[in-house]
Amino acid sequence: MVKKHLKRLAMPKSWKIKRGGIKFITRPSPGPHPLRLSLSLKSLLRDILKIGKTTKEVRFILNKRNILVDGIRRTDPKFPVGFMDTIEVKEAKQFFRIILDKKGKLSVINISSKESNLKPCKIINKSKVKGKTQLNLYDGRNILVEDDKYKIGDTILITIPKQEIKDYIKLEKGCFIYLIGGKHSGSTGTVEDISGNKIVYKSDNGELIETLKKYVFVLGKAKPAISITNKKVK
Repeated sequence: MVKKHLKRLAMPKSWKIKRGGIKFITRPSPGPHPLRLSLSLKSLLRDILKIGKTTKEVRFILNKRNILVDGIRRTDPKFPVGFMDTIEVKEAKQFFRIILDKKGKLSVINISSKESNLKPCKIINKSKVKGKTQLNLYDGRNILVEDDKYKIGDTILITIPKQEIKDYIKLEKGCFIYLIGGKHSGSTGTVEDISGNKIVYKSDNGELIETLKKYVFVLGKAKPAISITNKKVK
């Protein structure tokens, strides 16, 4: 049985939330994101975005159906939100994306309304279904495609919530990557070499670093296909 709450002292180090104060914090419901890369919608709104000071205020906001996650209205305070998910606060016309900062902690950046309709999704598996190829994506989505060109480890840029493929980004030399695991979690760089299950990439400061392929999230062909830093949003 999954516990509803989690002691703050035991919460993942990737959560950018103070460990002091209230003893417990809401545990996100089981979902596609691992606990390390997700947190409850309630914690996101109250502790990170500061939208609502109390649980009661957050519940009121959610019950007004004012919050969209990846283009879908969500009202469950325990709904898990994670890496690369987009958040829209409808009435305030604010848009956010969940990323990992340089310290590997879940963080939130402002994005434009146009960009809130786009989401990069890593392909973690694929299979054949009635003559078509089914792509299994890291956030639990499954998309059927006619073409079998897509490979595990690659990324597709989709529209949300319609899930139309806008771009296909291969895991290859020169591509821009985001590290979502290991001791370099949260760092970015460009791929220099691929050998088996290992990748060598050049970090932002020019250092060559080796990491496991499973920790790599392809984000662009030479530069990121979406914003990964805060920008002024008009």
